[in-house]
Amino acid sequence: MRFLGMGEHVALGDMYLRLAARGHEVRVYVDDVETRDDIMRGMLQFTTDWKNELDWVRSAGADGIILFETSTHGDLQAELRAQGYNVIGGSPVGTRLEIDRAYGQQVMRDTMDIQAVATHRFAGFDEGIRFLREHPGRFVFKMNGAGYASFRNYVGEMADGTDVVAMLSLQRDRWTYEETPDFVLMEHIQGVEIGIGAYFNGTDFLQPACLDWEHKRFFNGDLGELTGEMGTLVTYRGYERLFESTLARMAPLLAQDGYVGYINVNTIVSERGIVPLEFTTRFGYPGFAILDALHFGGGWAEIFSAMVRKTTLTFPTHPGYALGVVLTVPPFPYSFGYENLSKGMPISFRADMSEEDRDGLHHSEVAMQGGRLVTAGSIGYVTVVTGRGECAEQARDRAYSLARKVIIPNVRYRTDIGDRFIRGDRDLLVKWGWLQPGGEGQRTGADCTARQQ
Repeated sequence: MRFLGMGEHVALGDMYLRLAARGHEVRVYVDDVETRDDIMRGMLQFTTDWKNELDWVRSAGADGIILFETSTHGDLQAELRAQGYNVIGGSPVGTRLEIDRAYGQQVMRDTMDIQAVATHRFAGFDEGIRFLREHPGRFVFKMNGAGYASFRNYVGEMADGTDVVAMLSLQRDRWTYEETPDFVLMEHIQGVEIGIGAYFNGTDFLQPACLDWEHKRFFNGDLGELTGEMGTLVTYRGYERLFESTLARMAPLLAQDGYVGYINVNTIVSERGIVPLEFTTRFGYPGFAILDALHFGGGWAEIFSAMVRKTTLTFPTHPGYALGVVLTVPPFPYSFGYENLSKGMPISFRADMSEEDRDGLHHSEVAMQGGRLVTAGSIGYVTVVTGRGECAEQARDRAYSLARKVIIPNVRYRTDIGDRFIRGDRDLLVKWGWLQPGGEGQRTGADCTARQQ
């Protein structure tokens, strides 16, 4: 098959590498010129003009696919589909679902017929401050649009909202952008945070769908900055009830708009029900890399072929869980000083690193320099290590065993990915009926131990 990757910073680099390793032809276009000459340098084939590659894609027929990384090119995706190209990524509605949070919440209320979180949109910090003073409470601040780093978001801690007021006041005083600030304040909800994701082929969802438990903050114990993700636990089992209550109900809207790609809805689940929070209408990072650990057979190519050919609605996956841990170097999650602190650092591996171990490494900001792997990019998001097992405990232990075999000067990563699920959230989800006790993919550490004896 032939794949033309389209993105800003080679976010799907690991996917491209794996497709190429299986013998598929891969070319990559990157918007950012500096990134094009940096990340995955010496590892992938890059192009400076994606339009010049369209005939190359078209000549492969059904085996030619244009693969988008971001959620911001819905109109271009629709235009290319109208010209007869196989495009995986999203659609115009998909773009709006992710970057316009208030619209996404309205779609959740209208489509899923479940209680969405109270969301208030503002076009100025003073408006938000006034609202909080008139309606004291605990809220989550999130910018609309795709151009803002995750660490700019803030989850309020004070019951009266005074910490969010203080944060908005600081943002107002330091706002240097020409555009008017556009943000939402979302009511804070208690429960178990869980994502439900699936691949849509333009008409139907492929199955299985997946469940994920993200860890977004920088430090153990959910302290520090919101980074996007520092690690995630995923499974393709036990998804049925959550999927049918959420994403499955999106099929008519997605089909009407010609959506083809991965979509995820993040939720808070409790004994009272599901509260959807936000959509991700692209491949999640590092979620796509961790899901790869559960694929077998043809891997990504088999999934993508099923999406564009519409010959099947299923694809093969391993049972149990996969767990991924993000390995970073200073000054992550910031870019300031990266050139001097960590860029170009050698990446080494312990002598007992096996080929199976290497398959669990999913690289991100790296390049080949002088025949060896080094850190690259602009922020220090180096690689993701994954482990797979019948239960979450096995997946966790295998991922961390692999992490200890990767040697990078000043490497940092969380050491508690999956612990919250293992110690309590799994039991709560079973108690509330969202997961089946002892079901495939939901075995506990004790179950795994018993099966091995």
